[in-house]
Amino acid sequence: MADNTRKEPKDWVSGGDPMTGAQESYLKTLAEQAHEKPPEEELTKAEASELIDKMRQKAGLDE
Repeated sequence: MADNTRKEPKDWVSGGDPMTGAQESYLKTLAEQAHEKPPEEELTKAEASELIDKMRQKAGLDE
């Protein structure tokens, strides 16, 4: 069954806004856990959310 309550980050109204401080901090933590470099460029909220999902998988935090 599809989850209609979850929008893709690219479809968010505020997706083009700069990432939040919480997203930036979480990305740094995940990058360490995934043995990756944190992003150096400024990301949008949508880009940060998508990168968080990818980093969580690399760090083994998603099933």
